[in-house]
Amino acid sequence: MLELLPRTGVVDPRFLPPFSEVFAALVDRLATGDFWSALGSTLTTWAIGLAAAMVSGIVVGIVVGTVPALREATASTIEFLRPIPSVALIPLAVLLYGTGREATLLLVVYASFWQVLVQVLYGVQDVDPVARDTARSYRFSVWTQARTVIWPTALPYVVTGFRLAATVALILTVTGELIIGTPGVGQLIQVAQSSGAVASMYALVFVTGLLGVIVNLATRALERRILRWHPSVRREATS
Repeated sequence: MLELLPRTGVVDPRFLPPFSEVFAALVDRLATGDFWSALGSTLTTWAIGLAAAMVSGIVVGIVVGTVPALREATASTIEFLRPIPSVALIPLAVLLYGTGREATLLLVVYASFWQVLVQVLYGVQDVDPVARDTARSYRFSVWTQARTVIWPTALPYVVTGFRLAATVALILTVTGELIIGTPGVGQLIQVAQSSGAVASMYALVFVTGLLGVIVNLATRALERRILRWHPSVRREATS
């Protein structure tokens, strides 16, 4: 279909080249060192931003979720900040960091952080009150309570937050590279578009889509491995 539509004139081949041309452009890209360098930059930015969002989201979520007064005090702030689109921070990111990796990392961490934080808050709230009171009656330390009572209950929520954050982080990484000009696959897409290399542009878009599929499959596999003891995963495995 992607080959026939441009060939038959249904769509203008200037805007949608035949798939054979896109594939040839992809092969040409794969043979260049610039492509692999850009891909490495994209994956590095994605991994750093995701790791920072995971650590900060888990720590803040557990601290805020376990202190009722703190949860109430921050609820309105969280609900105000969470819906702000990360792309709205692009002018601020460019002002602070220019077109460097730090600018895109600001977008990635901000967007991914909320995915993790909200899930961790739900997980902490789901802890059995009887188990929490029992731990307190035995005078468990805060660290012991977090490790033996809170963490096992919150872990499925944390993994869900990780899966959501991984996808969001990839989207914002490519977006930052595309708009800000941070080195990466997104920057190559922008350069190809501005120079009129339409087939090469579509080839790079295909690469970003393939990255998204790989990230989703990898996070799903990691989720099943970490939560193989969880009833939902066991039901999925037997169905």
